[in-house]
Amino acid sequence: MIVDNVKRLRREIPDYVTIVAASKTRTASEILELLDSGLRDVGENYVQEAQEKFEVIGSKARWHCIGHLQRNKVKKAVEIFDLIQTVDSLKLAEEIDKRCAFINRRMPIMIEVNSGREEKKAGVFPENVFELIESISSLENISVVGLMTMGPLTDDQEEIRPYLRLTRELFEEISMQKIERVQMRYLSMGMSGSYKVAIEEGSNMVRLGTIIFGERQ
Repeated sequence: MIVDNVKRLRREIPDYVTIVAASKTRTASEILELLDSGLRDVGENYVQEAQEKFEVIGSKARWHCIGHLQRNKVKKAVEIFDLIQTVDSLKLAEEIDKRCAFINRRMPIMIEVNSGREEKKAGVFPENVFELIESISSLENISVVGLMTMGPLTDDQEEIRPYLRLTRELFEEISMQKIERVQMRYLSMGMSGSYKVAIEEGSNMVRLGTIIFGERQ
């Protein structure tokens, strides 16, 4: 079923769009089945859960951190993840930089944009993104490779469009700035219920869970 779902999505989603399989609460065996489809990018929300699956799967997958990352989990996170999509503060970035220095690696990160300016959500407000990126750009063990957003939760895809568009405009503006250690490669927008409108608005990375794995048991 998983392989068939990926094949169907691949026929529908342009080749330039990276599909990240959002695998929160899914088993290692489900992820191994996913890898049979040729899809390699796997997104995890929690470090502990990612670690358990990483011990089984290892580098067969390309691991994305797509959930809020606490600073006390960074030491383990930088050993597991290939890309951290959810950086939203200088303190978090500094901790990633410090932990990466210990293991001699540079971590690609994305800035999580709170495009709906929702007080209880993670992410940096749009008007503060430039300042944060400029602060982070001096950190030697990090490279900023894009922006990520969720937008407000809604059943109507059209309602989310303005927030996605705002994030894309930020992405384009930052791309033009030519900031050192900042290369805007990925615009991660869109989940199972919103990926179509996200791609229309310029997303080149989507985070899909239910539509790949089916409903959670």
